[in-house]
Amino acid sequence: MPRPSRYAPDTLSRAPHWSDRAACHELDDLSIFFPEDFPKGLVLLVTREAKAVCAGCPVLQACREAALERPEPNGVWGGLDKDERKAFRRRQQRRARRRDDRRREEGADGAGEAADAA
Repeated sequence: MPRPSRYAPDTLSRAPHWSDRAACHELDDLSIFFPEDFPKGLVLLVTREAKAVCAGCPVLQACREAALERPEPNGVWGGLDKDERKAFRRRQQRRARRRDDRRREEGADGAGEAADAA
């Protein structure tokens, strides 16, 4: 069977993606998810509206994970605005550093005990 060309038109159906079930997928106006584009006085109100849509979304967690994997610079993704995502990433990095430090300390303690036993 011949291999399909990578230049073939995108006529084949694709596997369902989590974003197809997203609450925002049905909205006509997605601009509320990018409140930075609104006048300063409306940013908080628009952000709150976007987060309300996210709160009822069946794929909230998948959206949040996707936004955290690729650093989305703007907008509301997975119910988090850009500052909340930045803080979330910092917390994750701190936890990872602490975990690595604990492992190093445990490894150093284990090596010292093994040398004492010998």
